[in-house]
Amino acid sequence: MGFPDRIERTVELAHPPAAVWTALTTAEGLGTWFGDEAEIELRPGGPARVAWKEGFAVRMRVERVEEPRVFGYTWQIAGLADDDPRRTYVEFTLEPVAAGTRLTVVESGFAQLPEGEYEKAHDSNTQGWRQELGKLAAHLDAA
Repeated sequence: MGFPDRIERTVELAHPPAAVWTALTTAEGLGTWFGDEAEIELRPGGPARVAWKEGFAVRMRVERVEEPRVFGYTWQIAGLADDDPRRTYVEFTLEPVAAGTRLTVVESGFAQLPEGEYEKAHDSNTQGWRQELGKLAAHLDAA
């Protein structure tokens, strides 16, 4: 039996797509809600990095930029060595709605992992997206 390969979350944000896009795709935005500091080169193939005060950092590679609708990147899988080539793909889709923006995030690529690594990474990121999307909403509300 295979593992579910993806995590999908959708939230409604009371902010226009341009504001959500900025929070997702700029160093200032990412470094406020997703980490404590960030760097990003917003172009396909561009490098990105997010770091937290606790000493954890993750490297990302921008894969898709279709402003202001779709933003995607690959990133390291938590718990694997820095030089491990396996990555998951994260894609944000922004849809304008009457109340602001419907944001959907899909992270895929977990099925490439063996059972023990899969469970740890999938469970951690499932909980992580729940928390991080709440932080994104709070960041936008405070702006």
